[in-house]
Amino acid sequence: MNGRPNPASFEPSDEREEIARLLPAPADWDLPRGRHLHHKDLLMRHIDRDQATTTTTTAAARPGRRRLRPVLLAPVTALALAGIVTAGIALNDGDRKPAAGTSADAAADMQPVSALLGQISDAAGKRDTPTVRDDQFSYVMKKVREADLSSGKAVVGPLHDYELWLSQDPEPVRKQGLIRSDGETMPLNAEFGDTNGTPAGFSRPTYQWLASLPTDPGRLLDHLYAKAPQAENRERDQAVFEQIGDLLDQVMPARTAAALYRAAAKIPGVTETPRAQDAVGRRGLGIARSDTKNGVVTEWVFSTQDFTYLGHSTRLTKDTPYAEAGTLLDSSALLESAVVDKPGRLPGSEKK
Repeated sequence: MNGRPNPASFEPSDEREEIARLLPAPADWDLPRGRHLHHKDLLMRHIDRDQATTTTTTAAARPGRRRLRPVLLAPVTALALAGIVTAGIALNDGDRKPAAGTSADAAADMQPVSALLGQISDAAGKRDTPTVRDDQFSYVMKKVREADLSSGKAVVGPLHDYELWLSQDPEPVRKQGLIRSDGETMPLNAEFGDTNGTPAGFSRPTYQWLASLPTDPGRLLDHLYAKAPQAENRERDQAVFEQIGDLLDQVMPARTAAALYRAAAKIPGVTETPRAQDAVGRRGLGIARSDTKNGVVTEWVFSTQDFTYLGHSTRLTKDTPYAEAGTLLDSSALLESAVVDKPGRLPGSEKK
């Protein structure tokens, strides 16, 4: 009726090709893997609904197709997603940092930002962390906002709630947990392509997996440069910095949190920033890095009182066809991070 192929005849590879064809040309910036999944999932569901409308008879005769991507962590825009859908996630070993212990590594330890990150690390290392069982779920409650680029211009959306329940099962899982975004609750299924379930790792950072990371900052940073996923056309240093940021709102061992902050201090280009604030306007200490390749700056915000992580923001640092320099791309404010027994259950509540 509208010239689209019949979805009943699609294979998984056909779906990816059709979705990539329908998407607009990619924007000239990328965000970490975790941040593009929210809008990708919404896009998939929008396409599902459109197909269901135009093929009512076929849809009624067969079960509904599962969503192709889960939602995970903070959202990203549809145009930025287009570049990731078509290009995929790739590792770039050509931008690996010098090995720990070199003169460059020693110089990084002398950067002014190292003193602040050292204080943040020391505070994180002294915090109590809960005992986490494999049958439990980590819980994150945030306020988030992001720019929508689907119209070709950046339109910053309103602040809204975002909750995530993530399975702590160390084995690959087909049901990762739940997402509740702006009042809508959605199941968090396995990553697309994970036919045997999604394992613990960067896209499903369980407490046990985080505890397995090296706690020596140099070794940890080498591991992140070697293993962290990266979208194409982004500096490797920036990809690792943003990957650390994606882990900061998760429940983790104190020693792992401490090591992550000291590892971040060794990344070239990391600086302190004045007048930092999170998505709800809480002001604090800023740690930031700019990606000159894509023209974005990502900033972490920490409390001036006890150095706890408050949230993040990402902004443009150069003019683009869709927005001017300084435009907000996404931001968050972490309100709660805890462990619960069931997905959908709130900390301190017995409700299921």
